[in-house]
Amino acid sequence: MEKKIAIVTGASRGIGRATAIRLAQNFGGVVIAARDAELLKATAKDIVAIGAEALDVCVDLREPAAAEAVVASTLKQFGRIDAVVNIAGAVPQIDVLEMTDAQWDDGFALKLHGARRLAIRAWDALKATHGAVIFTSGNSAEAPKSGFAAVATVNAAIVAMAKAFADRGIGDGVRVNSVLPGPVMTDRRRSYMEKYAASHDMTVEEALEKFPALAGITRYGKPDDIAELMAFILSPAGEWLIGAALRMDGGEVKGL
Repeated sequence: MEKKIAIVTGASRGIGRATAIRLAQNFGGVVIAARDAELLKATAKDIVAIGAEALDVCVDLREPAAAEAVVASTLKQFGRIDAVVNIAGAVPQIDVLEMTDAQWDDGFALKLHGARRLAIRAWDALKATHGAVIFTSGNSAEAPKSGFAAVATVNAAIVAMAKAFADRGIGDGVRVNSVLPGPVMTDRRRSYMEKYAASHDMTVEEALEKFPALAGITRYGKPDDIAELMAFILSPAGEWLIGAALRMDGGEVKGL
């Protein structure tokens, strides 16, 4: 099998880590980027353990120069880029009336602009391999709530941006799609549930047990659930997916 190379951001934990390990099985080589050097090394070790190659690049993608650094490191090491999977990005969960300008700006800085810059910097290399880009949004893009105003706004912007990239990609031979995960049990989700439990006078275990029913789902998602979707999109079976916004949330969002 010809070795292909995927760049995965946010790969130090959660969905990003699971996706990097899953894509390593199909591609043979993965470049992982995140801010936590120690956790990145752990992910790289797990990738190598399954017989694939890994290159870890510790960067803060909020910084304009970071995207160029990731792409340059990838091309220097492997000489090609077949996929870019943008997963990095945490947006504050604060009531819409309380969000400051700085908090709004920070919400866009990593998840939207960091991903945008990385796609642009990698575009020529992706054209050469007829590669693909995935932008990770979230199901709040389709169901905004007051406490998730910035999250929903950034996620909706990502979906729109992905469609614009997809339109450009048709002519350039680069497939672009977005993925909208729902409530996946990650460290960030557990932290949110701890705050929810504290504000509702219950234990974290009680909150974790009650939330699926409150959300109208059977269970929390797992990082591996989303990783498998990413792998499908980037596989030959998903090659006719272009400009799609694929929501995977256990049925949490009930609207059309």
